[in-house]
Amino acid sequence: MNWDPYAVLGLKKGADITEVKKAYRKHAKENHPDVRPNDPKAEENFKRATAAFNLLSDPEKKARYDRGEIDAEGQEQASFRGNPFGGGSPFGGGQQRTYTYGQGGGQPGADGFEDLFSSLFGGGQQRRRQSARGQDAKYVVDVDFIDAVTGAKRRLAMSDGKVLDVNIPAGIETGKKLRLRSQGHPGMGGAPPGDAILEVRVKEHASFTRKGKDVYTVLPISIVEAVEGAKVDVPTPMGRKTLSVPAGANSGSKLRMRGLGVQENDGAGDLYVELRLMLPEKPSSELKNFLRTWNQRDEHPKR
Repeated sequence: MNWDPYAVLGLKKGADITEVKKAYRKHAKENHPDVRPNDPKAEENFKRATAAFNLLSDPEKKARYDRGEIDAEGQEQASFRGNPFGGGSPFGGGQQRTYTYGQGGGQPGADGFEDLFSSLFGGGQQRRRQSARGQDAKYVVDVDFIDAVTGAKRRLAMSDGKVLDVNIPAGIETGKKLRLRSQGHPGMGGAPPGDAILEVRVKEHASFTRKGKDVYTVLPISIVEAVEGAKVDVPTPMGRKTLSVPAGANSGSKLRMRGLGVQENDGAGDLYVELRLMLPEKPSSELKNFLRTWNQRDEHPKR
């Protein structure tokens, strides 16, 4: 399919890599599936912009596309296959010689045709092929609160559409960075690719907060549970657990559940459960009468 990656990104032909990255970021922010879910048109625009970025962010592919050697799909243009003069093979016989470009040893790369012309005209001297390690790819990723507490392995979609398997270590905090070796931009001339650098943002949780290794939550309890004590079901980062509420517990008291905080290798933190006494939305007449009797008989709390 014949299409122009520059036009897809809204750029003039030959725009430099800085303009390419800026234009792609704008497309990603507007059309990423996380931003516009269930929108086929936005998804298609995002895929097309990603394909354009993948071509134009690779210096070697961009240069070859600009020279007309490959099309937007990275396929060889017919005029550049076989004999560069467009006729029969200059090597004798009727066969054509085709150069294939890409990764791997023994392939001529961007300088292949220059080497070919040199040998045809008796120069015999080949240019040294340039090589350079690929650039690091930088991303910002959102990590679930529970994953940051317990650690996890997740498959995450990056802003450019790339999908990476990420090991999230327990205890990771907002602002920390994860490095994924060889998951960045491809190298040139057989050199290794760069790394992917992921800056982490830990999402807030509806029930939990965190201070260092310790996690905090609030647990509603009834009057009966507070007065008589009870075993209650408590949500924790490791799933639901049973907590013993002592008889006579007060609202605001904190109970510690050991080892249910951040699961770091050098020792787990604790979960602190703050009790909160909850009255019924519509107290019954029996409860009201009881409280009047109790208020007259027992001491008032100290203030």
